[in-house]
Amino acid sequence: MKYSKLKYLGFIALFVVALVFGKCTLSTKEAPDEDNTAVDFPEILNRGELIVGVSTNSTDYFVYRGKPMGFQYEILNKFAKVHDLKLKIIVENDLIKSTDYLKNQDIDIIAQSLTITPERKEIFEFTEPIAQTRQVLVQRKRPINETDSIEFINNQLELEGKTIHIQKGGAAYDRLRNIAEEIAGNIRIVENDSLEMEELIRLVSIGTIDYTVCDENVALINDYFYRNIDISIPVSFPQNLAWAVRKESKALKDSINKWLIEYKETAEYNYLYHKYFKSSRGPQTMASVFYSGKDGKISEYDAVIQEASDMIGWDWRLLASLMFQESRFNPNAVSWAGAFGIMQFMPSTAQSMGINQNSSINEQILAGARYINYLDKLVPESVTSHQDRVKFILAGYNIGFGHVQDAIRLAEKYKQNPNVWDGNVEYFLLHKSNPKFYEDDVVRNGYCTGYQPVNYVNEIVERYEHYRNVIPLS
Repeated sequence: MKYSKLKYLGFIALFVVALVFGKCTLSTKEAPDEDNTAVDFPEILNRGELIVGVSTNSTDYFVYRGKPMGFQYEILNKFAKVHDLKLKIIVENDLIKSTDYLKNQDIDIIAQSLTITPERKEIFEFTEPIAQTRQVLVQRKRPINETDSIEFINNQLELEGKTIHIQKGGAAYDRLRNIAEEIAGNIRIVENDSLEMEELIRLVSIGTIDYTVCDENVALINDYFYRNIDISIPVSFPQNLAWAVRKESKALKDSINKWLIEYKETAEYNYLYHKYFKSSRGPQTMASVFYSGKDGKISEYDAVIQEASDMIGWDWRLLASLMFQESRFNPNAVSWAGAFGIMQFMPSTAQSMGINQNSSINEQILAGARYINYLDKLVPESVTSHQDRVKFILAGYNIGFGHVQDAIRLAEKYKQNPNVWDGNVEYFLLHKSNPKFYEDDVVRNGYCTGYQPVNYVNEIVERYEHYRNVIPLS
């Protein structure tokens, strides 16, 4: 009898095991392969972030006097804001790598002023054109001395036998191949893996190479800066420039197109186009030491900012972003509330840091570092993430650390993580204008307009990411 029971129980156990493993096997088999799931606009909206590959140059994306700018950047930023998306920029000047990023779903859009060609249309889906341009030959002007042996090209026929350096993956390659066939001659095309169009133009100007081909929009800006180059010889008809998305991202393409068609009819778009491609201010921007593509300076105070950052263990570009937020690097700034100087100290805080309105700019910046160090000591030791500590400090710099401490206590009371900023302490600080929270027993500092410090933190961190994209660390 015992044996029969054991046999019966064994049979049941085997059945359960088989059933469980059968279900597991079935579940695994039917589960979608995330790696093969195409990311389209619904998925982008769900994650709340639009990831874009952009070139850094004088028209697409750069930092000037501490402010992120660029034709591509401003249009992308506008589209992202319309859809309540955070814009994440991936800087990549290599078109081949950008193509790989798009295929691998590391980015959602290539926004690099791509010319629409039949070859590219086999790989990508192109959006509504954002602008037009044509390809032009860039060469030095007719030799004015015997040391420059360059042969000046007057028309496309004279390209025969010449060596032309171009950006790898660009539309210039196919156009030059076509010209070679049309003139029944040989053109030596040298593709450069890591050199962007503007760097090739610079190499022509200084005589390292003799010829390159690039978009006329880019050439016109550089023509003001490099006075010895000639860009008068076109090598293509006008071509549309557009963004590229994956062929599977049809909803993203449709959303972009619907918005772009309307946006291109606005005065704002016309202003942006003139600002980056027609205005004489473009070359002036490029010539400035505060243009990220030149000397990589954010402000005239970079040296002391770096010294102050070393005192607190911060990336100097983060401290620079805070200073831009506070005063736009204006040492004479005075707020309606009485905050003064480049770090915007209130008089009482300034006094505690040993400075006043007559203190030098360097003294004010170093005092700002001391104040940040003071705030850092107020952040609980349990906040171990450097990124979180920075956000706690930034919020305290803006609104006073007492309000941050209130938000920490609220997070603890409502069983959220008091050591994490995003979605936790941030949430309660954001809602400290709600009586439910600012009248809570754990709150000691009362009401505050929480959206102000939350936006303050977000803007500084976002700007810091732009600085990291285009400004060298040292």
